Amino acid sequence: MKYWLMKSEPDDISIDDLRDSPNHTMAWQGIRNYQARNFIRDDITHGDQVLFYHSSCKVPGVVGIATVVSQPTLDESAFDPQSRYFDPKSEPDKPRWWQVDIQFTAKLNQIVSLQQLKSDPALQDMVLVTKGARLSVQPVSADEFAHIVMLGQ
Repeated sequence: MKYWLMKSEPDDISIDDLRDSPNHTMAWQGIRNYQARNFIRDDITHGDQVLFYHSSCKVPGVVGIATVVSQPTLDESAFDPQSRYFDPKSEPDKPRWWQVDIQFTAKLNQIVSLQQLKSDPALQDMVLVTKGARLSVQPVSADEFAHIVMLGQ
């Protein structure tokens, strides 16, 4: 099992939207960064655990936990001209973009803010807190995952 942090703007998809979606599950699609895409396509697998992170909001931070419930598949939104994630250069026989389905596991009792994450000595090597780290999908160690979940309880 691997651990990940996935960012979403709460105005786009929030932890509550995930919880309230059919089967508490939704496709994690629309990723248009090659490094994040490579994590999805090459490294993320069914059963991996996810820290759900709200970004670009008043208090950015980890707000919940999800589980990856599919293997990577083609991001169909790339082929839909009506989608805001449409990519005319992506073709079904030469896809550029991939997605996984994630399922709501739990909402943390309290947000673990970016400020808190950055100031915690146990998290100083976390990808999220390194300078210039802006990926919407990034790896997290098992120890970092457990520590953040504990902080949110």
